[in-house]
Amino acid sequence: MQLADMTWTAIQKLPRNTPIVIPVAAVEQHGHHLPVYTDSLLLGEVLRRVSEATDDRVLYAPLQWLGNSHHHIDFPGTISAGPRLYLDMLVELMETFIGYGFHRILFLNGHGGNITPGKQAVFEVRQRHRSRRDLLLLFATYWEFARPQESRTDFVQTQMGHACEWETSMILKIRPSLVGDYKNAPDVSFGFGFEPAYRGWTTKDRTALGHIGSPRNATVEKGEHLFAEFSVGIVRFLDEVIAWDGGAWNERPNSST
Repeated sequence: MQLADMTWTAIQKLPRNTPIVIPVAAVEQHGHHLPVYTDSLLLGEVLRRVSEATDDRVLYAPLQWLGNSHHHIDFPGTISAGPRLYLDMLVELMETFIGYGFHRILFLNGHGGNITPGKQAVFEVRQRHRSRRDLLLLFATYWEFARPQESRTDFVQTQMGHACEWETSMILKIRPSLVGDYKNAPDVSFGFGFEPAYRGWTTKDRTALGHIGSPRNATVEKGEHLFAEFSVGIVRFLDEVIAWDGGAWNERPNSST
């Protein structure tokens, strides 16, 4: 179900244990060969596939394109909310749906910069409503739901990068006309340095061109494989959110933890 297509009266009639999925992405630079709307385009395609598989069991809010992208702000075209402003926006989105009586809320994320404030937001709102055992507040990133490099042998990368083999492959699949000269893009290595510490960084600390990874190894076939793997994993996860008994701590219905 798409919230944007519904009347308020139809939304009011929904069971309050209906999971709410709030998609969050970004508008930001993606190197010399991909559009600034890349993260939102990719998450939109994942959502299209997932929503078709979940029918009327999940309510999907409109995709939020404004993300926390301050680390990319040196590159023109990036539109960003600062980390604290972004965190507050996510908090208010959750409080809105909690105010309507819904209590299973999942942020489905498509941008790495949203992860830290997103996790903090769901933590803070849970503390506000600490007496509520029925609240399930979740933040997850779509590429964490599968390990596609293990079911296909020709991937060069073993993780998501930025305007990389994975993202370039997926844009080649859905919007090839938007892809520039990726075959001559040099490899840019992963890693922050000084690990296991987390080092504060800007994108220009790591890459002059704006991409991280190996875009020259992208193919349309890899893009379809990535979309399929991520979508199947998310549908499986949403089945578990729907099946949650409404009170147990266990992260999965059959979890032994």
